[in-house]
Amino acid sequence: MNRFQFVADHSTRFGVKRLCRVLGIARSSFYHWKAATPARAARQAADARLAVRIRAVHTASDGTYGVPRVTAELRDPGSRHGGQERVNHKRVARVMRDIGLAGLRLRRRRRTTIADPNAVKAPDLIGRAFTAAAPNARYVGDITYLPVGERGFLYLATVIDLHSRRLAGWAIADHMRTDLVLDALAAAQRTRGSLHGAILHTDHGAQYTSRAFAAACAAAGVRQSMSAVGNSADNALAESFNATFKRETLQGRRAFTDERDARLTSFRWLHRYNTVRRHSRLGHRSPINYENSVRTTPATLSPAA
Repeated sequence: MNRFQFVADHSTRFGVKRLCRVLGIARSSFYHWKAATPARAARQAADARLAVRIRAVHTASDGTYGVPRVTAELRDPGSRHGGQERVNHKRVARVMRDIGLAGLRLRRRRRTTIADPNAVKAPDLIGRAFTAAAPNARYVGDITYLPVGERGFLYLATVIDLHSRRLAGWAIADHMRTDLVLDALAAAQRTRGSLHGAILHTDHGAQYTSRAFAAACAAAGVRQSMSAVGNSADNALAESFNATFKRETLQGRRAFTDERDARLTSFRWLHRYNTVRRHSRLGHRSPINYENSVRTTPATLSPAA
């Protein structure tokens, strides 16, 4: 218990002067503390109200959001949990710490790349510059494993837009054959309508160096780009996406319960990633919201001469 509070609770019986002397505190300090009691109570009540909002945001994110994304959600007047009050991120951090909430942290991932030494390689057209000036111009693709039950696995192939980080296409299967990445590419085509002229950057996995995938890219008008063999940094954005996906879907579990659990949980998260989940590189907007904001921002015209 706070020493000042102890004095306040027992002052009627023992007297303020005597208690302050015994506890070694100045009477002036006690009276200053007592005078500030209403303001302190108001702050505590405000923190309690903020804690309710923070819990709601944290729960809605499946317990994945940390301080930056919780703060962005609370500040956004258009969000379900947003408000007029400007919330400081340090205050959010303090309240989250007080109520025992935190975001999830990344874990190391296992590699799924199996390179074919005899396959034809494409040049690196990205050069670790994981950005694009507009949507539907540059993509990264990758495969990650989904642990299921005791020994089973499913595999997720993705196609991610480097401009908005939007997941344009994805596919899940119980194998890592070329059909998996072909399905993800086809899904991206359906999302965008056309991929003609876009670059797709991948690793040297046998699926991406196959003749079937090269033919599909050529038919779609997609230029292939590939990272150096064995260098995960050359496809770091896809690696980071995979790590985040598994961290936020498994949430500390070793594996999904069964295939149904893996598919349903993955579908829910992947949809939420595009439409709701806030991305720090996008000003804490979701990929689709970011693309929509770019489309609706009017161009600035130079004054006529």
